[in-house]
Amino acid sequence: MNELDVVGVRVEMPSNQPIVLLREVGGDRYLPIWIGPGEATAIAFAQQGMTPARPLTHDLFKDVLEAVGQQLTEVRITDLREGVFYAELVFASGVEVSARPSDAIALALRTGTPIYGSDGVLDDAGIAIPDEQEDEVEKFREFLDQISPEDFGTSSQ
Repeated sequence: MNELDVVGVRVEMPSNQPIVLLREVGGDRYLPIWIGPGEATAIAFAQQGMTPARPLTHDLFKDVLEAVGQQLTEVRITDLREGVFYAELVFASGVEVSARPSDAIALALRTGTPIYGSDGVLDDAGIAIPDEQEDEVEKFREFLDQISPEDFGTSSQ
């Protein structure tokens, strides 16, 4: 397993499909995962430190974990089959729960939990970006700094 950082979310054009971009810590691979607009909003809110007036699903799940005394220790992106990514939530008690990567990432950002990607997933779907192409990634980060969750076309209730 390789630790991953969340670079951010953006909308892929022309399909208008949101993606979350993860970066391998200590490596040069990036992992793009296409996600839904609701999850994109949840991830963007967490990255920007925004707290909605009413808790989103991921905020509620975090609150429930705290209320029942469970700690999320790892999020693992474990597999890629037929274009679909799979993830697991790993709890301090040893329990592992299957999850969509987008939900797992949104929860990890809220709880400060590390995110890991399997070697197989990074080998299959990771994109190596050498240091000399790092300015393209920096442009992507600048774009992320200017985008807001409302750009994903969803609103929280």
